[in-house]
Amino acid sequence: MLSYPVKLELDTNNTYLVTFPDIPEAVSVGDDEGEALLNALDALESAIEIYFDDKREVPPPSKPKKGQPVVTLPALVVSKVLLANEMIRQGVRKSELARRLDVHMPQVDRLLDPRHSSRLDAIEAAFNKLGKRLEVSIS
Repeated sequence: MLSYPVKLELDTNNTYLVTFPDIPEAVSVGDDEGEALLNALDALESAIEIYFDDKREVPPPSKPKKGQPVVTLPALVVSKVLLANEMIRQGVRKSELARRLDVHMPQVDRLLDPRHSSRLDAIEAAFNKLGKRLEVSIS
């Protein structure tokens, strides 16, 4: 699970501004705290796309302070972040992963698209080709 702490503040327009200390590219607003936090997930996913496009590791979330709100990424997006980070660490490009998986490039592009509903078995296969195993748990 990746839960990113957020800074939530009322701005001069009486809207709530949400920023992420760990992901400065993610910024969102809302008319109230609930809307701002809901919009923050979309902003976080958009920022993750930027990291993927720039081939930069997505930083892990820092520990939230007591009472600090967090935005939690959906499990499928978490698996894609972990996959992209592992590819970067190993120096494996998308074309190389496509070759290892014996698939076309658009399929790998979809695997690394946080907004695409990829199949979990496809992500699991990608991890296997990187010498890793995807584990799922419930807490």
